[in-house]
Amino acid sequence: MLKNKCIVIGVTGSIAAYKAADVVSFLKKQGADVTVIMTKNALNFINPITFETLSGNKCLVDTFDRNFEFSVEHVSLAKRADLFVVAPASADFIAKAANGIADDMLTTTFLASTCKKLIFPAMNTRMYENPITQDNLRKLEHYGIEIVEPASGYLACGDTGRGKLAPVEEIEEYIMMNAAYDHDLAGKRVLVSAGPTQEDIDPVRFITNHSTGKMGYAVAKNAARRGADVTLVSGPVSIEPPMGVRTVQVKSAQQMFDEITDRSEEQDIIIMTAAVADMRPLNAASEKIHKVTMPDSIKLGTNPDILSYLGAHRRDGQVIVGFSMETENLIENSRVKLAKKHCDMIVANSLREKGAGFGTDTNVVTLITKDKAEELPIMSKDEVAERIFTFIRDM
Repeated sequence: MLKNKCIVIGVTGSIAAYKAADVVSFLKKQGADVTVIMTKNALNFINPITFETLSGNKCLVDTFDRNFEFSVEHVSLAKRADLFVVAPASADFIAKAANGIADDMLTTTFLASTCKKLIFPAMNTRMYENPITQDNLRKLEHYGIEIVEPASGYLACGDTGRGKLAPVEEIEEYIMMNAAYDHDLAGKRVLVSAGPTQEDIDPVRFITNHSTGKMGYAVAKNAARRGADVTLVSGPVSIEPPMGVRTVQVKSAQQMFDEITDRSEEQDIIIMTAAVADMRPLNAASEKIHKVTMPDSIKLGTNPDILSYLGAHRRDGQVIVGFSMETENLIENSRVKLAKKHCDMIVANSLREKGAGFGTDTNVVTLITKDKAEELPIMSKDEVAERIFTFIRDM
């Protein structure tokens, strides 16, 4: 996802410096061209060879190092950078950056760079909360530099409070949000449904399905990375909500229907990945809770058909995408659903296909419109989500 992206990682003198190695490794796996710049104090916490091994590029420390091709290195790198990240960022670096001081390789390159910049502070709580540091952070924000607040917890110095470097996974996702795509969905409002629904039979049991929500969460995450304003309506799942996504938790199909239809009018793209339980109990038999089978006195009704409602009440210019899980006649059944539900596209997959279905990290899908059917190979659900939005963009 980061192929041909040049990302600069600045590492300063902090006990958290070693965590930057995980970030560099992640970015390299995503295809990025990563260069690490270390301050001299950072050398006390981690060896530059670590970063050189992980990135495949020379780790820069000395502004006047002549061991590279003839060019003004800090200017050359600053021009190439698509994103500049400083993690961890010490109070000393923050003070220098806020006041335009350029006395080493990191601050010089940082000052010369015009790309988007992210700063992840990490320091003692008292240093972080010092009014001078806070003024410096506000000054950096004034100049368009994004500051990600540190986490709270037990610090290496023995204090407890704000100052811990943000979790590595959070740093990685901030980078992906800023560098993975050209924000081709900026200004678009996207609504995604995900996960199963649950219909209570009695105080103990409920009707549901095997959906884990992984596909829907991947779709919501990809939309956010592309700059969209994303709302995710999710049934009960055990997945952390994606960063930058407004998440609404629901349980029943009726709750999902209400939340989606209340928001549908203002959406530009609606993608229904949720596996809604088809049936719902009309009444409960609490005296028969002990039975394994469904009590005879429980009658079943039909849940609202959310996709049909959306198709029938769509506004001009709105894109509606449904999902179809089939066991046979994949294309034919999905095209019937496409027409019946008044969708623009159906994402179809087969329960019989290896690597597809519920609970997997991969999927095998066919993207179906009125005039086209594009069969995709087995790929991660993140990759499927990417292809869905690229397909929508090119429709």
